[in-house]
Amino acid sequence: MLTCRNIWKIFGPKPEKALEELKRQLNATPANHVAAVRDVSFEVKKGETFVVMGLSGSGKSTLIRCISRLADPTSGEVLVEGRDVLKMNDAELREFRRHHISMVFQNFGLLPHRRVVDNVAFGLEVRGDAPKTRTETAMRMIELVGLKGWEQHYPKQLSGGMQQRVGLARALAVDPEIMLFDEPFSALDPLIRNEMQDELLRLQATLHKTSIFITHDFAEALKLGDHIAIMKSGRFVQMGTPAELVLNPADDYVRAFVKDAPRAKVLSAGVLVNGQTLAAQPAADLRRVPANLSLEKLLPLVAADEQSIVVVDGNQRPIGTLDRATVLHALAVEA
Repeated sequence: MLTCRNIWKIFGPKPEKALEELKRQLNATPANHVAAVRDVSFEVKKGETFVVMGLSGSGKSTLIRCISRLADPTSGEVLVEGRDVLKMNDAELREFRRHHISMVFQNFGLLPHRRVVDNVAFGLEVRGDAPKTRTETAMRMIELVGLKGWEQHYPKQLSGGMQQRVGLARALAVDPEIMLFDEPFSALDPLIRNEMQDELLRLQATLHKTSIFITHDFAEALKLGDHIAIMKSGRFVQMGTPAELVLNPADDYVRAFVKDAPRAKVLSAGVLVNGQTLAAQPAADLRRVPANLSLEKLLPLVAADEQSIVVVDGNQRPIGTLDRATVLHALAVEA
């Protein structure tokens, strides 16, 4: 669905010239220039949630703005189903933003003088949908995000979590192919933040949107991401599934993020047997568990019985076996 190739974003008076110098000497940034994004490449599959995380100033918000061209990259390609966003003219870019991509911001970005239903319908109004159509669509989105009954209220009458639900409904209303989330929950209280994460997971299970989610919270990244990229100083330090990052951090920077990760929730039975070859058909009387079973749910089974457990795929075919020692070792290894 989305491919980014060799994205650079340099701020300064002569970014193109600065880029040439940077490519010759990668660790030296020319004076009066800032290289916010440095040669970033990645792909996001249809229906996948790709999380970019890093500390403040790592370049993650600049990167997501390059995808929608809120900031034009200095160099690179942004391909949506093979079409290069960076080569679109103004009219093509407006059409792309109105029909194919939506963004949810950290500060909600609601219009304070408009009621909830009109805020949700705003994107539809901008692209010229008929009043009846946009109202009907807005009402469906309001119900989808759990705000039915609040459509005639103003943003100031809503809590922070409810306002972010309005922002989410507005983004969904145009039925985009791609959704961009720029730290949308970071300003919310922890309990509301967790609630919104669960809400996003619920919507994703129903709508299967292709999403890029920016965060500085590794726990949030683990919860939401199919794949995660950890960013530092404008570069991707490591990309992989949550389990890959937790089990095999690339360096001390990644290791600092994953050391407190809830391994029992992140790791699954299938991850621990991945790549193994069964030496023989396991005994029929051994307990069987699905590959996607978390270690958190597997622990009671290995605690109750010393026998090995057979891990099966979606077709109930054995892919490997686990014993108590293997499971405990995976939980005990220091990240």
